[in-house]
Amino acid sequence: MARPRTILLAVLALLATLLAGAGAVPGAGDRAAAAPATFAHPGVLVSKPQLDFVRTKVNAGEQPWKAAWDQMTASSYASLSRTPKPRSVVECGSYSNPNYGCSDEREDAIAAYSDALAWYITRDSRYATKAIQIMDAWSAVITDHTNSNAPLQTGWAGSVWPRAAEIIKYTYTGTWSNSGRFATMLRDVYLPEIINGAPSKNGNWELIMMEAAIGISIHLEDRTSYDKAMGIFLGRVPAYVYNTADGAQPKYPPRSSIDTYSELVGYWYDQTTFVNGVAQETCRDFGHTGYGISSIGHVAETTRIQGQDLWPQLAERMRHAYGFHTKYENGEAVPSWLCGGSVNKGLGPITEVGFNALHNRLGIGMSNTEQYTLAHRPQGTENHYIAWETLTHADNPA
Repeated sequence: MARPRTILLAVLALLATLLAGAGAVPGAGDRAAAAPATFAHPGVLVSKPQLDFVRTKVNAGEQPWKAAWDQMTASSYASLSRTPKPRSVVECGSYSNPNYGCSDEREDAIAAYSDALAWYITRDSRYATKAIQIMDAWSAVITDHTNSNAPLQTGWAGSVWPRAAEIIKYTYTGTWSNSGRFATMLRDVYLPEIINGAPSKNGNWELIMMEAAIGISIHLEDRTSYDKAMGIFLGRVPAYVYNTADGAQPKYPPRSSIDTYSELVGYWYDQTTFVNGVAQETCRDFGHTGYGISSIGHVAETTRIQGQDLWPQLAERMRHAYGFHTKYENGEAVPSWLCGGSVNKGLGPITEVGFNALHNRLGIGMSNTEQYTLAHRPQGTENHYIAWETLTHADNPA
């Protein structure tokens, strides 16, 4: 018969495993993983004080906000004549092939967010009405996402819908009679597809999915889903961006079957030299890496708005992530030890949020990131889920 102490240790080990599977993360992340006692609204990526700052700058014609505003309002996303294209079932295969509603859903979500921003800055109710029209069109018909890219597609669109909904629901004084139906859409169609993550996929998938799950949880005021998503997020970050404090090699992706060094190297696209800031997908291409870095920044910024600022906890890791990739975007020669001496650049419009948080708010020197950010203003959209971050976050102290 097993001794009582042995049984107790086995039970404790099993409990720890179950908690890890549910998203619990040991160490410094525990405090930050818990949902706030009261959710702040609007509170997904942008707050009311941030929006007030932007509104003042745009209305005064100051740069770079005015150029960013002009960029957004000149785009099709902010067009008041836009007609949404909802589908009952959005089917997305690998690289959105087949593409049955994939681009339409992502772009309509960005359009709703663009209109919500335009409403707040102008107080022109036509923009709020257009945002509501787009959100209502989708909440009236969508029932599912299918095919191999369904979790990622759900994450892309699901990251943006709450940004739009938060602004409209909590700042627009007109009527949004179907706001409850929209919330039900997020709860029943989007959240189940993303809340359990994607342990064995490339890390940008899980980071995007958790960004969406956290934003949706805030809009729904769902503390349980928020805690689970935050736990998965905090476990994935150190498995995506390497920091020398992690040890000689990156962390294994949590909850996955990747648990040997050879498997890890293959997962990191055959990279074997690990330095501060290199990411799991760096040797794949900078575009997908940018997605992962962007979602980390979005979640950190959202936690700051919610009163549980993750930026100080992530600062060392993330300043290197931005700086490592922007220095090659800026033209520095790629060393032979990195990706065989060649990288696929194309980081995208992803640095404003992190640069503002780390450099402007925390006072961290980020010369490579600063050069890249200033050279690429105004940062617009890459048509998936990143949009108008020079407008919303450039030099924003709020």
